[in-house]
Amino acid sequence: MRITGMASGMDIDQMVKDLMKAERIPMDKLFQKKQTFEWQKQDYRDINLSLSSIRSMASELRFSSAFISYSTNSTNETAVKASPTSNTSPGTHSVDVVSLAKTAKLNSGSAIQNLSGTNAKSTDKVLAAGTTETFTVTNGGGLTSTVTLDDTDTYGSLATKIAGAVDDSTGESLGLRANFDSTTSRFFFSTKEMGADKSITFQNTTFVQNQVLAGSANTASGTDGAITFDGIQVTGLKQNTTTVNGIKLDLLQEGQSATITVQSDVSMPFDKIKAFVEKYNETIEAAEKELLEKRYRDFPPLTDEQKESMSEKEIELWEEKAKSGMLNNDPVVRGILTDLRRAWLDPVQGIPTGELNMLSQIGINTGDYREGGKLFIDEKKLKDALQNKPDEVMNLFTKGSEGIGERLYSSINESIDKLGKKAGTPGTSLVDNSVLSKRIKDIDERMRDWEDRLTRIEDRYWRQFTALETAMNRMNQQGMWIQQNLFGGM
Repeated sequence: MRITGMASGMDIDQMVKDLMKAERIPMDKLFQKKQTFEWQKQDYRDINLSLSSIRSMASELRFSSAFISYSTNSTNETAVKASPTSNTSPGTHSVDVVSLAKTAKLNSGSAIQNLSGTNAKSTDKVLAAGTTETFTVTNGGGLTSTVTLDDTDTYGSLATKIAGAVDDSTGESLGLRANFDSTTSRFFFSTKEMGADKSITFQNTTFVQNQVLAGSANTASGTDGAITFDGIQVTGLKQNTTTVNGIKLDLLQEGQSATITVQSDVSMPFDKIKAFVEKYNETIEAAEKELLEKRYRDFPPLTDEQKESMSEKEIELWEEKAKSGMLNNDPVVRGILTDLRRAWLDPVQGIPTGELNMLSQIGINTGDYREGGKLFIDEKKLKDALQNKPDEVMNLFTKGSEGIGERLYSSINESIDKLGKKAGTPGTSLVDNSVLSKRIKDIDERMRDWEDRLTRIEDRYWRQFTALETAMNRMNQQGMWIQQNLFGGM
C-alpha cells in the first residue's frame, strides 16, 4: 500500500517521479545508444540496397552478349525481312525467294446445294431423315480417318468432324483445318503445317463429290519453301522463316529478290554502359553524401518523456539533426567507394599492347575529386570506340577475371557482403548476426535488466516514503494526545 503525503503534506508521487527521473538517466542513455545503432543500421542497409540494384547491371557487362549487337536492312521488305541473331556478323548478302512454303488447300468447286435445292448454310442438315454416310480422309503422313454422318449433322458439324479427324488405328490427329462458309456455300480445307509432304485426300465417293467437293479435285498437296542465299540454294523449307549465316529471314513474297546488309549497332552496348554509369553515379552520390553529412553530437535521440514536452515541429527538427551524419567518414563505406573506383579505373591486365585497356580511352573518366568519384561519359568518344573497335571495347569489359565487368561485379558482391556483416542484409529472412544487430540485442538485454532494477528502486522509494508517512502520522497522533491531556482540563 502506497501512502501519498497525507501526514507530511509532501507531494510524494511527484518526489518519486523526480527521483526516478535521475535513476533512469543510464537507461535513457542505453535507449539513445540503441536508437543511434538502429539509424546507422538503416543507413548501411540503404547503401546495400543501392548496390544490389546495380549488381545485375554489372553482371551483364561481364559477358560478350552485352556488346554484340547488329542491325539489319533489307532493300525489299515486301519480299524478305531480316533480323540479327547472336551469331550474326557484318556483311552484305543477296537473297532470292524462289518459292514460299505453303499448306495443302482444298475448297468446294462450286456452291453446295442443300436438301431444298438452294445454296446451303452451315446450319442446314446434310442428309435426309433416316440416312447415313461414311467416307475417309487421309493426310500426307498416311493417317486415315473415317468420317460418319447421320441425319442430325449439319454442314457446320461436318466441318467440325473433319477438323477433328484422328487416325482410325493410332488416334493421332490428321492435323487439318476445316470450315463451312455460309456466304459462299463452300467448304474450305487446309493442313495445319506447310511443306510438300503435307496433303489432304478425300475418298472419292458420290456423296463427297456432291456435298463436300462440288466438282473440285479430291486431293491437294503443300509446297516447300526455297531461296538462294549468295548463290547457295536452300530448299525443303517447311515454314517461311529460316536462319542462314546467323541472319533470320522472314520470307514474304516469292519470285522477288533483296539485298540484306548487316552492320554493327552501337546503340545497345552504349545504352547498357550509359545506364549502368548513371545508376552507379546515383549510388556513389548517395554514399558520398552519407560520408560527408555532419554529425550533431549535441542532438541525441529523444526519449518518449522528452517528446512529451515538445511540439511535433520541434521533434521533427531535433530528429533531423539527431539522424544526421550516422555514417560520417565511415571506414567501411569509404573503403567500398575506393574499391569500386579502382575496379573502374585500373588498367586491364593481359590485353595486347596497343589495344584499349583503360576506360579513359573510350571516353569514361572521373570528374573533380570534390564530386566524389562520379563517372562522366564522352558520348561521342564512346560511340566511336564501339563503332570502330567493338571487339576491343568488349575485351576491355569481358577479359576474364581482369575485365572491368568482372571486377565491378566482384567488387559490388564484396561490398554487399561487407555491409551485410556490418548491418545485415535487407529483404532476407535469415538470422541476422551482423555487428550492429548483436550490439542492439546486447543493449536490449541490458535495458531489460535496468527495467527490473528501476522497478525495485521505485518500490524501495515508495517503502521509504511510506515508512516516513507512517512515522509522521504516529508523531501527529502522539502530539494530539499530549495536547489533549495537558490542556484538556484547563
